[in-house]
Amino acid sequence: MTIRNATLADLPVIETLYADGRQYMRDHGNMNQWINGYPSRDLLLDDLAKNQLFLAEEEGAILAVFVYFFGNDPTYDVIDGAWLNDAPYGVIHRIAVGAHRKGVASFVFEHCLSLCHNLKIDTHADNLPMQKSLLKNGFTHTGVIHLADGAPREAFQKTTL
Repeated sequence: MTIRNATLADLPVIETLYADGRQYMRDHGNMNQWINGYPSRDLLLDDLAKNQLFLAEEEGAILAVFVYFFGNDPTYDVIDGAWLNDAPYGVIHRIAVGAHRKGVASFVFEHCLSLCHNLKIDTHADNLPMQKSLLKNGFTHTGVIHLADGAPREAFQKTTL
């Protein structure tokens, strides 16, 4: 598997991956995350413009899409709980794996950890498959953060510092 920056030409496949991700959530009891067409095309275009939208692929097939950036995420400034450290960190958002192939999320997490040895990520309380994957991959549940609209999210961190 390899990781590369997404391009505008990838947008149809990216939108399909996110649609499949929304359906996977519904099929697994998560009715409240990624609702109303989230993530929107405008948000994806913004991610592309910021060069923070990435794809995992193998033999030309796109297996996953995710956002990664290094820097402060304001929603992580306040946590009900405690981060593992106060060091600079990388952030993973909006990961969607096509066909829910085993090992792809782990590959993405390891790739991001190789870029920054301190990662933060959050997910909806109802997203039990993601929480299980994060714990399996060595992330620690650190508490609850709140999005700009006040919605709570389970916060996780992994560090090798």
